Amino acid sequence: MISHTVTSSDGTRLFVREAGNPKGRPIVLIHGWSQHHLCWSKQLSSDLTENFRLIAPDLRGHGASGKPEDPEAYNHSKPWADDINAIIQQLELDNPILVGWSMGGWVVFDYLRAYGNAKISGIVTIGSSIAMNPEVAARRHRDAQAKGMYSSDQQEALEATIKFVKACVSSPLSKHDLAFMVGFNMLCPPKVRADCRLRVEDYSETAEDLTKPAMIIHGEAERVCVTSMFEEMCSAMPQATVLKYPGCGHAPFWENSDKFNNDLAEFCQSTLEIAA
Repeated sequence: MISHTVTSSDGTRLFVREAGNPKGRPIVLIHGWSQHHLCWSKQLSSDLTENFRLIAPDLRGHGASGKPEDPEAYNHSKPWADDINAIIQQLELDNPILVGWSMGGWVVFDYLRAYGNAKISGIVTIGSSIAMNPEVAARRHRDAQAKGMYSSDQQEALEATIKFVKACVSSPLSKHDLAFMVGFNMLCPPKVRADCRLRVEDYSETAEDLTKPAMIIHGEAERVCVTSMFEEMCSAMPQATVLKYPGCGHAPFWENSDKFNNDLAEFCQSTLEIAA
């Protein structure tokens, strides 16, 4: 794996990890709220690297990327769209697939809203919603709402983070994996977490304008993106391929990585065939 630093339109520096075949179709793996590029570890070290160029950024405010203090750096669509555009342009990604997990799905739609879909091959959303507002947020399981993660009290934030990480999966994590995930979640400052969740968005019109292939992935044991949110995403993109993962929660790419990697490879291959 190699690392890049990409500079966005507002000067925020983004840490980006790359793995795989430099001549393969690029896949941009966009993590969720309070997460880290390391959530994609089971993809970055998988057979996907034989045929695809995997690009996994730390989103602004997360991981090793820059962490602006102004709420305006997080609480509306443009900064996120510009980040993905900067990654595509500066790393010279040719017709990438955009894969967005949870809040990462919103970032995919932020890019589409601002830049359209002419320079991508398709999108994949995982455990994401087509809209976000207080009513939608309130549907989540109480541990997934994770309001304690906004706290400057480190004990409160840490305890809430542990509950949140556990709420993202359907089966108990190993001690190592729980520590690993809680650790990289704690690299996102509480203020950034709060600022990111100030957003009120509806991407229905953006979804209507999508002309490239799409796939929606849903874990049937979800507690973060609950069934009603999944159904609204499907209604917004009726043309999308829909895959349900029995026994998985919010992170099917972690809980059933073999199936996920195969499904993602097949989807990417299908976009190549369409382009041909």
